Amino acid sequence: MERNLVLDVAENPKKISHWILFATQHILAMFVACITVPLLTGLPVDATIVAAGIGTLCYIFTTKRKSPVFLSSSFAYIAPIISALALGNSVDKNFLAVVVGMIVVGLIYTSVALIIRAIGTAWLDKILPPLVIGPVIMVIGLSLSGSAINNLSNTSVSFDNYSLVQIACGLTAMIMTALSAVYGKKTVKLIPFIIGMLSGYLLAVIFTAIGFASNNEALKVIDYKPLIDNFKVINFGSFIKAPDFLFLKNMDAFKWSQLPEILVLFIPVAFVTICEHIGDHKNLSNIIGKDLLKDPGLSRTLIGDGLATSVSGIICGSANTTYGENVAVIGVSRIASVGVIILASLITVLIGFLRPLMCVVETIPACVTGGVSLILYGFIAASGVKMLIEEKIDFSNTKNIFVASVILVSGIGGLQIIVGPVKVTSVAVAMILGILLNLILKNNPKEEEENKAMYINEEKSSKMKE
Repeated sequence: MERNLVLDVAENPKKISHWILFATQHILAMFVACITVPLLTGLPVDATIVAAGIGTLCYIFTTKRKSPVFLSSSFAYIAPIISALALGNSVDKNFLAVVVGMIVVGLIYTSVALIIRAIGTAWLDKILPPLVIGPVIMVIGLSLSGSAINNLSNTSVSFDNYSLVQIACGLTAMIMTALSAVYGKKTVKLIPFIIGMLSGYLLAVIFTAIGFASNNEALKVIDYKPLIDNFKVINFGSFIKAPDFLFLKNMDAFKWSQLPEILVLFIPVAFVTICEHIGDHKNLSNIIGKDLLKDPGLSRTLIGDGLATSVSGIICGSANTTYGENVAVIGVSRIASVGVIILASLITVLIGFLRPLMCVVETIPACVTGGVSLILYGFIAASGVKMLIEEKIDFSNTKNIFVASVILVSGIGGLQIIVGPVKVTSVAVAMILGILLNLILKNNPKEEEENKAMYINEEKSSKMKE
């Protein structure tokens, strides 16, 4: 399972410039998705950025610096967060209810991790064989495709906003990323996403300048409002400002009598994201050629993720989760250095305090990130296909076709299970259905013999033609 990596997990860049560039690449990959969660829930954006960095550091050191994972705000908890904020029907948002919910999630992760440590992980190979995990990885990537397209074409809110200009910027970012990764020399080949996003951003700057000069709103791709608002009144806070940490907010709306409702909101989703945690780590293991579920071990990765979520909940109210965007960055760039992830985490924390830097990053148009995401999310899906090929999954076997079909259609189609405030995501539903069908269906010995005989005959026929 060895992979040809430029930098392995324990290796570090030799040049300072490489350190900064490789770390920046991870920050740019996760940024838009990271701030989307607080924008949708009303939680503090700057604190969420800081929490992503601190949460990742908690994870990295819990896993003994053996797993190159970047954590950031989880979309799975958006519905529970919104419901928890509204508990008590108070005029003030119930921020402490969210904090308690995230601490509960961390405890659930830790409890599951301790059980796994006691019974081992041999059961994983039975319930999550390559036949199941390969299509699930494909679903993880393809289920995000809608988000990438909406960002690229500016149709996340309404199709009335569809913009060919923004699509041009996004596709420029995508093409330059691909060209840099395939044909780039030396450093350029190692930072394709920075090259791509800079190219898309530069084109967006040109369109925006023309838009202002001609008073054409359709060409104004970049919104400079974050920078303008920041420097309307220039003072110390315009440059350095403490994030709006959640634990500093008004907590009067919380009552301990609300605890049962909080548990109902957050516990089911915790088990859903544990399933996604396993899928993401299986995918990353396949990319870097090391089984992370064995070393540092699933128990450590779960505890690290749970600790990161509890800390993040206290800081900003959002849960932390592994980011497919950053997994894809590792896969494309072949840089799996944990040291780079640590530096990216530290810079992320710094961004939350440095207002000009935060504002500049906020001006990156969603279309540019959407263009790059065509590769990021597609790479995840392609990794699933690659796993099926490498494991030589036989799709002339009816059972295999049925299992993969159900996972792909339910996952990509967006099948969710919603019971009151609890929502099981399509990725988790697809994984659960795949596990169940794989355990229910047994291989047909007669069909296996027929397929084997057919394969032998095809081989003989091929040799005779040669």
